[in-house]
Amino acid sequence: MIISLAYIFILGMSLSWCFKKIKFPNLLAYIITGIILGPYALNLIDDSILNISSELRQIALIIILIRAGITLNISDLKKVGRPAILMCFLPACFEMMGMCLIAPKLLNISLLDSAIMGAIIAAVSPAVIVPKMIKLIDEGYGKENSIPQLILAGASVDDVFVIVMFTAFTGLASGENINIGEFIGIPISIILGVILGLITGIILIKLFKKVHMRDTVKVVILLSTSFIFVTLENRLKGIIPISGLIAVMSVGIAINKKYEILAKRITGKFAKLWVVAEIMLFVLVGASVNINYALNSGIKGVILILCVLLFRMLGVFICLIKTKLSNKEKLFCMIAYTPKATVQAAIGGVPLAMGLGCGEIVLTIAVIAILITATLGAFGIDLSYKKLLIRN
Repeated sequence: MIISLAYIFILGMSLSWCFKKIKFPNLLAYIITGIILGPYALNLIDDSILNISSELRQIALIIILIRAGITLNISDLKKVGRPAILMCFLPACFEMMGMCLIAPKLLNISLLDSAIMGAIIAAVSPAVIVPKMIKLIDEGYGKENSIPQLILAGASVDDVFVIVMFTAFTGLASGENINIGEFIGIPISIILGVILGLITGIILIKLFKKVHMRDTVKVVILLSTSFIFVTLENRLKGIIPISGLIAVMSVGIAINKKYEILAKRITGKFAKLWVVAEIMLFVLVGASVNINYALNSGIKGVILILCVLLFRMLGVFICLIKTKLSNKEKLFCMIAYTPKATVQAAIGGVPLAMGLGCGEIVLTIAVIAILITATLGAFGIDLSYKKLLIRN
């Protein structure tokens, strides 16, 4: 296990340095590192790491969502209004619709199989988007119309909606009936997640003000609390719908709102944690990618992904109709809302594990989506934000 970590960090950082020289995003270097070291290539990552890969990826996601919360000003988010709500589900709906229209003809699969595939592909990646938007907030780009905040909020909720849709479609494919309660549970899980996070944040603020402790200890407490939220979500599944990741972000929002001095102090500490977490997250995403699936799919898979991305971008554009955003700002939002990675890596293989006939082709398209959209999305954000957004 120890030597595997050495391989991961040395190769990951070396490729990242090379990629920076040619202006390519870090995450692409880390994904390629994972593919090279993973079980489908050199097989140099110990099984003990691969067996807890999903947990390690979740820890990394928690770190970046806490950081997002303590960076997100709720007053800016309130100014966004209606578009922030629409961005949580409308682009994903458009992408799933595009998949259902195109995939049956292009890949010769059923409408239900296309819907399952669409539900996996439609999830945007907070792990890719959130660090980019935090960077924009820090540099003051898009501040006037709260563009980074708009994309941050939408990306955090989008996954909750898409995973419920995926569960419903795979249930149908297994011969089960759609449970309407799961759809009703979407807004409930979001609301309960926000309430739990805000209340916990207020309690922690009182504790931090009353009891003197180092900022490092406060970071550990925040992380531990976040781990409890995610565990609680899993334990209460089927009983009370609650989004642990939304709760994690809400704790950060509460600290930003009620204890701004602390928020500024611990932001730097979470930024340092993210240096390690980012490498582990995207290397493990890359390790889950079977490149043979992508190669076997050929050009059809690439065409499909690019086509459904156009549907997603149309969905984003519709969300932004009748807003103050300029055409350049709308275009940036459309670009920034395309990357996929973590959800596709996490659930792309589920239909195959369930024994569904569409399992292999779904996994193949999920792999292609990661390789294309994580790269193009991150690259597109980095190249366009200075040209399309105003710095305040």
